[in-house]
Amino acid sequence: MADIRHLIQINASVERIRPLFSSAKGFSHWWAADSVEGESEGSVELGFFSRSTVYRLRQGEQTPNEIAWRCDRGKEWNGTTLHFRLEPTGKATLLHFTHGGWNEETEYFVTCNTTWGELMYRLKAAAEGKTPVPLFTMDGLAC
Repeated sequence: MADIRHLIQINASVERIRPLFSSAKGFSHWWAADSVEGESEGSVELGFFSRSTVYRLRQGEQTPNEIAWRCDRGKEWNGTTLHFRLEPTGKATLLHFTHGGWNEETEYFVTCNTTWGELMYRLKAAAEGKTPVPLFTMDGLAC
């Protein structure tokens, strides 16, 4: 199994950061503009490239400082887990992120690692009160 891992310091409180990765509305600020609550409680659908690609996430274990999402649908993501863990450090917070459970390190895995790096900076900007656009808009990439 292979995992993608990132660690970033965010100059914001846990209370300000957590909503950005705990719901479709939060994801829409930094990840995908086409983020909608799923049909069942605790699920989110993320649409990419005019919904030609759709990932479905189901919320798993959570505590006040952690949330895990299991991917039920989406290319090589099926069966993988997104894990967000916040660690307060004075006035800042460390975000430990893992996209784990990949079957192997494919070219797509490597591309996703790069994309997650960019997404971490967009999440940081949103939490710090800046106004980033989500990386993925309704039509494609917002680069």
